Amino acid sequence: MSERMGFFTDTSVCIGCKACEVACKEWNGVPDDGFVFRATSYDNTGSLGASTWRHVAFIETPDSWLMASDVCKHCTHAACLDVCPTGALFRTEFDTVVVQADVCNGCGYCVPACPYGVIDRREDDGRAWKCTMCYDRQLGGLEPACAKACPTDSIQFGPLDELLERADARLADLHANGRTEARLYGEDPGDGVGGDGAFFLLMAEPEVYGLPPDPVVTTRDLPSMWGWAAVAALTMAGATAWTRFGGR
Repeated sequence: MSERMGFFTDTSVCIGCKACEVACKEWNGVPDDGFVFRATSYDNTGSLGASTWRHVAFIETPDSWLMASDVCKHCTHAACLDVCPTGALFRTEFDTVVVQADVCNGCGYCVPACPYGVIDRREDDGRAWKCTMCYDRQLGGLEPACAKACPTDSIQFGPLDELLERADARLADLHANGRTEARLYGEDPGDGVGGDGAFFLLMAEPEVYGLPPDPVVTTRDLPSMWGWAAVAALTMAGATAWTRFGGR
């Protein structure tokens, strides 16, 4: 496998221009979101979904506006991979998680499995869609369209280890300048998903951005559950056999 690639999104320099959303749609042929005004924000795309692979949130607080470009986290322990019955979801040589649309059967198991609520199905064909981290561009030695289009380098792409070092330096700089509310999110390999391939510098608590404070891979208990199911099945089979033959 090649070196793990990832996104570092620094929300402190996001200006909400949505260039990343437009670039993502143009390069990947992602359809429009319906142009619905939700009356909750100046943002008209709402959230990540099958037709929104990059979403710039406009968050109005009493003191300021917070803006952040959200995306699939490309989890180290990806529950969507665990539950996909067709192999439509696979891990690439860049350690990113991609959906093969031509293999997806639209079962939807991946949708509730994602702890971030990223994956969704399109109404027209029922198949699941999400960010691929521009897998095709990476194969050609290019950075993803969203990072290429970002005018402030809020979205940074590269080897994950380098991005983590860059993020630590940026966080230290913000703290030194009195921005103690700044924090990193998704970078910790000890968290419930083993760390993310797309992580963030936030200027408030994760919940303010609609992110779970403690994400956990939703399939973490599957091995023990299957183990208990096997024990229960063997116990039942033994009891049945004793009932039928043991008393004779």
